[in-house]
Amino acid sequence: MRGRTEDGPGAGAPGADAGPRSRDAQESGAQAQDQRAGDEPRPPRRRGRPTAARAAAGGAARDRILASARAEFAERGYDKASIRAIARGAEVDPALVHHYFGTKEQVFEAAVEVSFAPAEEGVRDLARDGDPGTLGVRLVRFFLGVWEDPATRSPLLAVLRSAVNNETAARIFRGSVTRRLMAGIARQLDGPDRELRVELAAAQLVGTALLRYVLRAEPLASADPEELVARLAPVVQHHLTGSPGPS
Repeated sequence: MRGRTEDGPGAGAPGADAGPRSRDAQESGAQAQDQRAGDEPRPPRRRGRPTAARAAAGGAARDRILASARAEFAERGYDKASIRAIARGAEVDPALVHHYFGTKEQVFEAAVEVSFAPAEEGVRDLARDGDPGTLGVRLVRFFLGVWEDPATRSPLLAVLRSAVNNETAARIFRGSVTRRLMAGIARQLDGPDRELRVELAAAQLVGTALLRYVLRAEPLASADPEELVARLAPVVQHHLTGSPGPS
């Protein structure tokens, strides 16, 4: 007779005896991995470009970055300023600086744009309104007024100091002066060589700002602003509307 085995259903099948004990072992192994050597779980490190949520959450971060950039460029100049230092001053990750602006050159260009915004609006109004025969005196008075105001002088100083020492910064500064400030005035002038005449007027004004506010050359640095208006306005007016040669 052939013997019969009285085993229950599923006897000998793989995993048949791996019920609750197997699940407990799996859970214990997972816990051991999470808590090995007493280490606490660490959140994943975020790298590269910030997510849209992080960027949106830092709505004021862009303004802080620009303010930090102006301070960094003013204190250290374009060459020595760094994205890391700008980010540190703004209390943001350097990746966020790259996210909003890109390279250091682009950060500087954005800082120049913000710094020139009040002057750009005022020059546009000057070019549009008033008698062209009084444009010189109005332009000089407005220009000195921007530089005499500490709120608008500080960011302009950062830009001008950097432009003096670095060709990249100087190129961006030149482009902003000619394209953003003086182009509108040139369009309002008659006659040939309008761009040249406007750039000569700009040279007179920027040179004055450099000597008075950056280099602090005396007695120019201590001169009364209205005296400077009286002396500079006829020269600027001649560049804008006068004929070449002796007047």
